[in-house]
Amino acid sequence: MVAAVSEAADHALTLWAGGETTVRRWEKTPGEMVCEADLEVNTLLRERLSAIDPEAGWLSEETADTVHRLDLPRVWVVDPIDGTRDYLRGRAGWAVSVALVEEGRVRLAVLAAPARNELWIAQAGQGATRNGRPLIASSRMALPGARVPADQLPRVDSDLVAVEKPNSIALRMAMVAADDADLVATIRWGNEWDIAAAALIAWEAGARVTDALGAPLAFNRPKPTAFGILCCAPGIHAAAVERLEGRTRDLLKRE
Repeated sequence: MVAAVSEAADHALTLWAGGETTVRRWEKTPGEMVCEADLEVNTLLRERLSAIDPEAGWLSEETADTVHRLDLPRVWVVDPIDGTRDYLRGRAGWAVSVALVEEGRVRLAVLAAPARNELWIAQAGQGATRNGRPLIASSRMALPGARVPADQLPRVDSDLVAVEKPNSIALRMAMVAADDADLVATIRWGNEWDIAAAALIAWEAGARVTDALGAPLAFNRPKPTAFGILCCAPGIHAAAVERLEGRTRDLLKRE
């Protein structure tokens, strides 16, 4: 699995070569970009991963979903390039994300960020590593002062500290696993392929990973989405849920 993801990431890096001048791109839906690298990496991963586990289903951002996967005990959950906007801008904040889900839980995860020279690996119950080094998530106990990957923080969260924000949500979650950040939170619907691999990496490093309301995550669901993500140091999880709850429920009422 590591070899397959690394090969796909190297191919994406070759196509990238600085981004904008070398890769065709278009909008698949208004405001949502896709490029030829997304599709080529998706095809390569499907070939390699299907050879590893031919009985596993397939769920990918760049493949039409089918109900077939719901009848299978295992499914590959794939985002060929998470952080396409950074990829197209020639920035390094993108990654290839692959998880193997069994009975609704992530068992294996590989996140490759070749432009950052980073390879993240996790196995359920066996811990997580970045470039071979074991990861231990943040031990922060107080929400004020928590490091958050963000371009700019809203005024209501001015007691937090903004740090580097890669476009890839998976990489932002991995930053929590590596103690490079304390908190990543979103309060909008997101897709399983964006977070599956990073969720296991963060969890195995000791972080808490839930939806925006603090509920456990499950994968390979009929509608493969979750309402937001909360990935943070265990010591600030309850305070983060409390802070987000009002905004989250207001948003849900408008859905």
